[in-house]
Amino acid sequence: DPKYEDLKLLADQADRCRGILATIRNAREANDIVHARVPLDALIAEAAAPFRGLGVSVEMVARPDNGADGRPPILNRSPEILHAISAFVENAVSFAETRVVVQASWSDKRIMVSVTDDGPGFSPEVLPKLGEPYVSQRSEAHLGGGDMGLGFFIAKTLIERTGGRIATRNLPPPRSGAVVQALWPRAALEASTLD
Repeated sequence: DPKYEDLKLLADQADRCRGILATIRNAREANDIVHARVPLDALIAEAAAPFRGLGVSVEMVARPDNGADGRPPILNRSPEILHAISAFVENAVSFAETRVVVQASWSDKRIMVSVTDDGPGFSPEVLPKLGEPYVSQRSEAHLGGGDMGLGFFIAKTLIERTGGRIATRNLPPPRSGAVVQALWPRAALEASTLD
């Protein structure tokens, strides 16, 4: 029965959302002073770690923009940012042919994290609506019709709640692949030396 399947999918997605929020709440409660700060490169490595060794190469690159201090900024540990980047990496790994690149860069004014895969890219119909709830990210055939786009929506919302914004695009031809980019003002993420 199609109505039963729709209700089951909604219930499954609600359970998934509840689990994500519980994970973030538990991580926030477990934060201690020793682990409250983390270099940007360590944060992206932690976010990508669960997805290494799954048959797709997951590479991490961290580098300053021209003229910026060469040391990665030290950030306030944020379960929200960690979860959002992990969600973007997980999505990229699920669509990649062979490779995902997680890149962090910084300047005196901004911090950027991008996740790029070599998969088919976002469909042109979905790209302008990506990040809205109930909009699936890629083809129905690949997803088996069981994804409502809530994971991407939650990740985007978490980035925005931490002062950032998301941009999505496809790689220009002849290459194929998707790019999800998160951009923050550096002051929104950087740990204060007085903390």
